Amino acid sequence: MSEVHHIHNQDPNAGAEQRKLIWKTFWILSAITSLEFLIAFTMSHGILKVSIFIVLTIVKAFYIVGEFMHLKHETKSLIWSILVPIIFVSWLILALLLEGNAIFKAIFD
Repeated sequence: MSEVHHIHNQDPNAGAEQRKLIWKTFWILSAITSLEFLIAFTMSHGILKVSIFIVLTIVKAFYIVGEFMHLKHETKSLIWSILVPIIFVSWLILALLLEGNAIFKAIFD
């Protein structure tokens, strides 16, 4: 019969720091999501509400990428090489939407 050996010299607090970080991340993302729900059900629809949702979504996305994809632990040059194209593509999409809307109004008005 084989005996089961238990290792008794492991530190019981070995994963405490990781659990603390996970709970911190959970509470931060929960707070931002709760704020989004509060805004969704209390504010009237308008540009301010949409702008707040866009900003909060970007904040959550950056926090998730930083924590779960470990981007905040990378070198600054890697972070900027990812961030700069995202900023330019976002600007391009916004510019195309605004110009497309202006052209649509000019043609059909």
